Amino acid sequence: MAEEFKEMSPSDFFYRNRDIAGFTNPSRAIYSTIRELIENSLDACEINGILPDIYIRVSAETEETPDPTIYRVRVEDNGSGMPSEVIPSAFGQVLFGSKYKLRQTRGTFGLGVKMAVLYGQITTHGQSRILSSTGTSKMYEYTLMMDIQKNRPIVVKHKVHSNKAKWHGTVVEFTTEADYTRAMAKILDYLKQTAIVVPYANLTFVDPRGRFYKFDRATTLMPKPPTETLPHPHGTDMETFKRMIDSTSSRTMKDFMKRHFQRVGEAIARRFLEFSGISPKKNPRKLAQEEIVKLVNAIKNYDGFLSPDAGCLSPLGDELLRTGIKKELAPEFMSVYQRKPAAYSGFPFIVEVGVAYGGDILKTDGILLYRFANRIPLLFDEASDISYKVTNEMMNWRHYKVLPDTPIAVFVHICSLKIPYKTVGKEFIADRPEVEHEVLNAMREVARHLALFLSKKHHMEREKKRLDVFLMYLPKIAFFSAKLAKKEKVPDVKRLLRSVAKYAEEQGEEEGTEGSG
Repeated sequence: MAEEFKEMSPSDFFYRNRDIAGFTNPSRAIYSTIRELIENSLDACEINGILPDIYIRVSAETEETPDPTIYRVRVEDNGSGMPSEVIPSAFGQVLFGSKYKLRQTRGTFGLGVKMAVLYGQITTHGQSRILSSTGTSKMYEYTLMMDIQKNRPIVVKHKVHSNKAKWHGTVVEFTTEADYTRAMAKILDYLKQTAIVVPYANLTFVDPRGRFYKFDRATTLMPKPPTETLPHPHGTDMETFKRMIDSTSSRTMKDFMKRHFQRVGEAIARRFLEFSGISPKKNPRKLAQEEIVKLVNAIKNYDGFLSPDAGCLSPLGDELLRTGIKKELAPEFMSVYQRKPAAYSGFPFIVEVGVAYGGDILKTDGILLYRFANRIPLLFDEASDISYKVTNEMMNWRHYKVLPDTPIAVFVHICSLKIPYKTVGKEFIADRPEVEHEVLNAMREVARHLALFLSKKHHMEREKKRLDVFLMYLPKIAFFSAKLAKKEKVPDVKRLLRSVAKYAEEQGEEEGTEGSG
């Protein structure tokens, strides 16, 4: 019998393999659903410079039913909203979206929200309700389902509402099967870590029991929005190069190199084409297949290109990272450090690292590690992440006065045009030597500041013990010394004690100044 061959749509593929996108089971699925919806909302706000106000509600559809059961998820934001014509595909068509640009965003594959909707549909056969406006006089409401086999949205209802208040944003609501009881701790941890890395956002969460969690913004300062950029030559492969040639309007190779690649000017384009053996006047559209192969191989081997431009990136910055850590953990000491831009495979990236001591940080057997990528908290598969390797295998914390029970937390944030995730689920970062080098050097820098603080703190503790000894024994020594000398008046030791106490107090104030750095 002849084998039958069929084509599978993207939505059908992810329906059958939803675990690779983080929708493994009802517990993991509700966490991934909330995470993807929040990150979509944050991107919609930040790209347009809007201070985010996000409301999340999870409510049970039935009462007194053990998990897993059916829950209704609703997320509202004040982002830029979406035009009416793209709403159905944005929520009902897998691999359709605005994320397919060379720009720093949380979303990478245009998959997350659609996977949440798809999972909700296949577990509850429910419909998704979307309400959105770009701030015009109209709001658009859609009730959708997804044709999984054809990867197309099915519009069940479509309404247009008046928008006199000129509200802008998006509301997403649908039902999904979930095990909220098991996922609750991770969801709350995710919200807290999001509040650390986006301290300029208001996050409100209402859980199925009606409990209210509010994470208020601590600043109105926002990082500059990321900008779209051209690819760097070293980030180009054969397929990308061929697509550029097919779409170019350039008539010479020199103009093609200048127009389609970042940081390639007249001189660099001329020198590279001379290195590759291709005429600068050659028409790109007339390149033969062997010439394209020759060019791409030459790009890989040419060292004369400038390093990738990191001006398109949007790191948090020292002030925002400090604000987020202080807001959620109130540490006794913290230090943050941002490395200079670096690159891997033609993609620029920036590493930001912080360390905090005391406050609300609990003593544990190890170091509390907070991992972030493009302002996304990473909560799963910690041991597989490059930050875990650096923190627990490459750093000698005893060298920095850190003992196993020292209450410290380490924060690692990596921002890039392309985060080197190992999986579609975006949970841990691959072991790239360039990233490892930057994380290690940044961590050593903040660890040196921590070591200075701990040294002074231990010194002050010793001084306090000495003062306690003086307070206990000096008055007695003075009394018995006067008695042995047959003096009626006992020497006044209060002045001496005050000077010792004043010295300790001055040291403490100096320590407090260092600790807030």
